[in-house]
Amino acid sequence: MIRVLIVEDSLTMRHHLREALAPDPELQVVGEAVDGERAVELAGRLRPDVITMDMMLPGISGLDATEHIMAEHPTPILVVSSADRQELFSTYNALAAGAVDVLEKPRGDDSDADWGQRLRTTLRMVSRIRVITHPRARLGGRARPAPVAVTSASTAPAAAAALSVVAIGASTGGPGALTTLIRELPPNFGTPVLVVQHIAASEQFAVAFSDWLAGQTGRNVRYATDGTPISRIGGQVLLAPPDRHLYVRDKLLRLSDGPPRHSCRPAVDVLFESVAAEFGSTAAGCLLTGMGRDGAAGLLQMRNRGAITFAQDEGSCVVYGMPREAALIGAAVHVLPPGRMAARLAELHPAVSRR
Repeated sequence: MIRVLIVEDSLTMRHHLREALAPDPELQVVGEAVDGERAVELAGRLRPDVITMDMMLPGISGLDATEHIMAEHPTPILVVSSADRQELFSTYNALAAGAVDVLEKPRGDDSDADWGQRLRTTLRMVSRIRVITHPRARLGGRARPAPVAVTSASTAPAAAAALSVVAIGASTGGPGALTTLIRELPPNFGTPVLVVQHIAASEQFAVAFSDWLAGQTGRNVRYATDGTPISRIGGQVLLAPPDRHLYVRDKLLRLSDGPPRHSCRPAVDVLFESVAAEFGSTAAGCLLTGMGRDGAAGLLQMRNRGAITFAQDEGSCVVYGMPREAALIGAAVHVLPPGRMAARLAELHPAVSRR
């Protein structure tokens, strides 16, 4: 039995959630909260297996409730939110605070046909994730850096060539890890940063992610466009657009709607494999928190071509899936939390502005 706590102030939406869960006898609603304070209380008293969390609540917000719950009673949280811009930013803040995934509320159109099935499937997946405590102070950068789990420095080259590109892949839990890594890079870090972040939400949700990440990190973050020369994007962070693979060919950024890899589009492996082929030992690859195995094989290709490769350590991951696969096959030169990855990248290639 999967015990579900529903947090939603709308009576109509609470009814819709209950109806959507009813066909699955394994999903049992054990409580409902109509405000943030009640959500925190019930999370501690009922200890549900998973929580559906609205962002716009009376009293303390869904974001504040998420922060409290993840600090005091860590529980897998699925944000069920609308695509309103203000709510989108709160949603990404909640993901950075430890919420696991997001599902857009029904739109009232044809896209709602399978909404109930998507909710049930996502809740089952989210409920299986072993979440970690996220002290609220960490969100303000006041917590001490996480300890280094493993660093196989003896396998790293003694002297690295100047980096041409940094490639990053992330999935579940990625918004928080990406924020930490990118924010901790030196302000004038001049190497292009290419990012694939799996976002299991609508295009409208995904498009706002670049603005949110820019605000969190203070860096120039935007979505990649096809045909852009890599030489022209020094110091920028470019994201794979929703539902498009991002890769590099002939030193140009390329986008494609080719078949998904590991059920993902964009796929981390597509980016990493292209970077390995194009840049070899002048690249760095970082594989962050996420479910599944996407990125592990590509990271190994990067390492085999002489690149510096990183996998996130288990202690700082929301989901130790993709980084674990990379560590198991020997793809990672370093296994570190995101902040330490940034410090190591700065050491390998002192920040030099190319603009």
